[in-house]
Amino acid sequence: MTEWDKMQEHQLYDDFDADLFDRRVEAKKLFKEFNRTTDDEVEKRQEIMRKLFKKVGERVFMEPNFACEFGKNISLGNDLYINFGCTLLDCGQITIGNNTLIGPNVSMYSANHSLDADERIAGALIPEPITIGNRVWIGGGSIILSGVTIGDDSVIGAGSVVTHDIPAGVVAAGNPCKVIRKITAKDKVGFVKP
Repeated sequence: MTEWDKMQEHQLYDDFDADLFDRRVEAKKLFKEFNRTTDDEVEKRQEIMRKLFKKVGERVFMEPNFACEFGKNISLGNDLYINFGCTLLDCGQITIGNNTLIGPNVSMYSANHSLDADERIAGALIPEPITIGNRVWIGGGSIILSGVTIGDDSVIGAGSVVTHDIPAGVVAAGNPCKVIRKITAKDKVGFVKP
């Protein structure tokens, strides 16, 4: 079993493997090409995203200075907006659902290096998936750690560090991120799209 295969099975793998290095280089070429595009190069951006990511839904808009580790472990749903400066370290699978907003400078880290120093410097890494539900808003500067699932319709406050699962339909914030309250009908502000 290759180190890539181990990664796909969420097993302990050697992060310093030569094949993984080559895959990172390929991903960097693609996201750097993406970051050089302009807003009027919509089709070119879509083409690069289709090459870079495992899955890209319809109407995905991603601002530049995006970075990722491999790209091929990232699945994006429909109707997404990913703001400036997003970093997705995708040794584990990262899945982002439909109608989700990702604020500026949001980072998702799906890696768990070994806590033991000797193992860590030898390259021991365990990937864990990150799953972002549908209709989620992640505020700017937030960090989502490995193994986290954020439920549908939730809002993560700006600057949060999400270390554990967040249920659906809540506002959560802080470091570490904690549920503050449920989102209710009282949160509606009366906006109706013409």
